[in-house]
Amino acid sequence: MELRHLRYFVAVAGELHFGRAAAKLHISQPPLSQQIQDLERELGVELLHRTRHFVALTEAGRAFLEEARRILEDTDHAVAMARKAGRGELGHLSIGFGHASAAGVLGRILRAFRVQHPKVTIDLQTLHSVEQVEALVSRRIDVAFPILPASHRDLAAEAIATEPLVAALPADHPRASRRRVALAELRSEPFIRLSPAAAPTFHDLVQKACADMGFAPKVAHEAGHILTVLGLVGSGLGVAIVPGWLRTGPCDGVVFRSLSGAPTIKIGVAYRRHEPSPLLPAFLDVVRSVARPRSVRPLRASAGA
Repeated sequence: MELRHLRYFVAVAGELHFGRAAAKLHISQPPLSQQIQDLERELGVELLHRTRHFVALTEAGRAFLEEARRILEDTDHAVAMARKAGRGELGHLSIGFGHASAAGVLGRILRAFRVQHPKVTIDLQTLHSVEQVEALVSRRIDVAFPILPASHRDLAAEAIATEPLVAALPADHPRASRRRVALAELRSEPFIRLSPAAAPTFHDLVQKACADMGFAPKVAHEAGHILTVLGLVGSGLGVAIVPGWLRTGPCDGVVFRSLSGAPTIKIGVAYRRHEPSPLLPAFLDVVRSVARPRSVRPLRASAGA
């Protein structure tokens, strides 16, 4: 038994007329009659009672019609779901991002993606840049937002955003009234640092920026999350160097000031070079439309970020 047998039978049962059913199916009447006979022969029951003047469903035909319609509806639904998944409209996407870097731009990307693909399930994992690369390679996530450069020969990346580093100061800090602070001016300040284990790439960037200014930060406290860092700054326990996107949200007791002499952070979207899922191109289309990246380049197979 094939699906066409069910479709032919449902058409005849709906019209109770072989000629009209054949026209509806765009086939001639003799093949349709033959297909119904083949179906009855396979089932071992008569589904339609036929005379020269009318066609009627038998009891077996009425029972079979209900189930045949259900099977066809389920089949049509399965086909529709497969086509939607093939277009990237359904499925599951696992995303890795660093809480020290990509949260600002990622929020805008996710809002836009959900508008266009509301039935896609999204799983977010907070990982530092090195972990994001490892998770991509091992297929534990589908796409990542690391601080660039990141590294692996099997991955590609596109720069999507550049974030300045800014100074986070207690609200009563002597330099809080200024619009801009020089990084070198903070050499004697107690620093609140995001731990190297939580964000090694970001940590190395800050360390190098300070070293370029001729000093090493005097670390008073260390925290595993950027919001904890800000909480300690707001308590007056020290200053911090943080990504500029944090300025967009209120934080009690903290002021953010532009930082002279500090580098910017390049944030990228990274993904496997050969990824068969249609979800990835659909997601990247949204990323590109929201972030408008200026460059596209492969990740080099050098040491980790």
